[in-house]
Amino acid sequence: MVDRYLTVARAGVYESEIRRSRFLCALAPADSEDAAQEFIRGVRKEHSGATHNCFAYVIGPEGRLHRASDDGEPGGTAGTPMLQVLLGREVRDTVAVVTRYYGGVQLGAGGLVRAYGGAVAAALDEIGTIERRRLALVTVTAGHERAGRLENDLRAAGHAVREVSYGAEVTFRLGVPEADVPAFGSWLADTTSGTASYVVQGSAYVNV
Repeated sequence: MVDRYLTVARAGVYESEIRRSRFLCALAPADSEDAAQEFIRGVRKEHSGATHNCFAYVIGPEGRLHRASDDGEPGGTAGTPMLQVLLGREVRDTVAVVTRYYGGVQLGAGGLVRAYGGAVAAALDEIGTIERRRLALVTVTAGHERAGRLENDLRAAGHAVREVSYGAEVTFRLGVPEADVPAFGSWLADTTSGTASYVVQGSAYVNV
């Protein structure tokens, strides 16, 4: 299982024009095939009058699930080059739909490959990517009298506190690289003189 991967930073659209044809590349995060297909349906509905709505998506940290469609363009000239850009950039959990409004000038097979692949590459450059990292989900428990200082210490040490809950005791939920968990436990014991405890409750990919 991979420790980290890139995904598109947010949903967005990048538009370009090539020989009077308009190309609109819509990108969005998608952590499942259902989410990707739902996004594709939404774009197709929005641009139902377009000449083509071609798509590609890569799902999963290792990119094992991926699909592409030429949507009526000559085989291999649209969906495949779009998919190759996503895979080549190592972008995962991402769906791309390139909508084409034909401008009356034929681009030829090579021109289509460059146009569709280039639309995805330009959209990724414009919208940007973020890194997701696999972290152990750690819950730290401490008494109220030490909680405020401990939260400051956690943040100062570079630990991203995801949630703080107040009850009989105070609990902090954060992500820690799995290899660093033993060192974190030692740090916590030293910082709190052994008055705080922690448990690891699984792992997840989180934005960093």
